[in-house]
Amino acid sequence: MEEYNIGDLVTRNSYQNDMVFTIIDIKDNIVYLKGQNIRLYADAPIEDLKPFKEDDNDIEEEQPFLERIKPELPSERNDYFYLPGKILHIDGDEDYLNRCLKYYEESNIWAIGVQEKEEEVPYRIRELLEEYNPNIVVITGHDAFYRKKGNINDLYSYKNSVNFVNAVKEARKYEKSHEKLIIIAGACQSDYEELIRAGANFASSPKRINIHALDPAIIASRISLLDISEDIDLKGLLEKTKYGKDGMGGIKTKGTMYVGYPR
Repeated sequence: MEEYNIGDLVTRNSYQNDMVFTIIDIKDNIVYLKGQNIRLYADAPIEDLKPFKEDDNDIEEEQPFLERIKPELPSERNDYFYLPGKILHIDGDEDYLNRCLKYYEESNIWAIGVQEKEEEVPYRIRELLEEYNPNIVVITGHDAFYRKKGNINDLYSYKNSVNFVNAVKEARKYEKSHEKLIIIAGACQSDYEELIRAGANFASSPKRINIHALDPAIIASRISLLDISEDIDLKGLLEKTKYGKDGMGGIKTKGTMYVGYPR
């Protein structure tokens, strides 16, 4: 039998090796996994695993997606200056948080990242909003829909949706306007409808599917870099994300970037 160690990249044979995971723990015969690119925790028996090879091009083609979401920066060869909207990104997962922060940096966007457990975010979000005064707040981490707990319309059938919903409600108590504070909330399989009802501008997941680690950051960065007088191309924006409208949805929203003159 193949030997595995914490940190190894693997796929699962029982799921047709469709997703790459990092091993985060091994106990007896069970291996605990975290999605390399997808916001997902899982576990599997050792015999179900297959080592992932970087040159195995038929598994999880990531590069075309990364090419599609390259930052669209304003031209520097003109007489104007640009002030993108500020982003506060609150994430339950430190690895995904750092990946999103790198994406914002590549986009030349001011962003502050806070790693916080999902259940603690509702109690901390107001102080964070007061401290950083962002135009956009991302509330994400990990979530899951548990069919054994109840039906799709039961908020308590989800791992963290109730925490995300409560965090959105607290953020809306701080700022009621959907234009003055843009909220992007949710993770894999989250209760999309309840997040929108709570006051989110964008949320996951309309079809209760897994989302990419960068999906919330993709939406946040596009809104940050769009002129404050312009409406976002809603369908076009959602198509930028990994799984489109199945993974993320939202409402028509204006940009948050101010344009000034002269440079």
